[in-house]
Amino acid sequence: MVQSTKAIILRTTKYGETSLIVSAFTEKFGLQQYIVKGIRSAKKTGTVAPGHLQVGNLLELIVQHNEKNSLQYIKEARQTVFYDHLFSDVIKNAILSFMIELVQKCIKQPDPSPELFQFLEDIFLGLDRATPYEAANIPIFFCLHLAHFFGFRLLDTYSEQFPIIDLREGQFIQALPGHEHVVQEPESGYIAHLLRVMQLEELATIQLNRTMRNKLIDYCLEFYALHIQPFGAMRSLPVVRSLMDS
Repeated sequence: MVQSTKAIILRTTKYGETSLIVSAFTEKFGLQQYIVKGIRSAKKTGTVAPGHLQVGNLLELIVQHNEKNSLQYIKEARQTVFYDHLFSDVIKNAILSFMIELVQKCIKQPDPSPELFQFLEDIFLGLDRATPYEAANIPIFFCLHLAHFFGFRLLDTYSEQFPIIDLREGQFIQALPGHEHVVQEPESGYIAHLLRVMQLEELATIQLNRTMRNKLIDYCLEFYALHIQPFGAMRSLPVVRSLMDS
């Protein structure tokens, strides 16, 4: 059946002499794998251009979709958004790569989630127009709010009486538990503040230096590793760390 859906390109892999396998998160079908034949050929045909398939692109796809097939087909692609900075700005592109890698680690099944798609679309567009200081805080914001879509969101119950985060349980607690997967002040207070941020513009009000950002990212990824298995190392993390100036 021929269908239309929005899509975010997550990864491309060479296939054969001239084709690509494209991993895309779609609004209508969730995570899907598409084969695009002949796109690497010198004599290109069809309506899908190589530029359409850049990782992070937001597209409108016309696809041949059959739920019984593991590989689907893209008939047409149209770019719906043209970023101003996301592909040309080194820091923003590194943050984009980090976010896409984290999404790939979390999505295990091809289940549709229009709400997750909208969240990703909004944050990619927000990163494109973000100020440098907002952009620097986006990886932590993204980690904390993405978890909601996979059922292990950290509950914001922070207070003077409950200042410790139990990463195993995903909640703020009063006293240290019998394990080491915890976050204490001041880091727990910053995380609570970031959990309350609803708009990316608010990130500019949270004063973090490079050292603190890296600590918070480490705690966030520890949280994911406890709830998403297997999780493994984030290949994009060293690049993000190196670019996160205070």
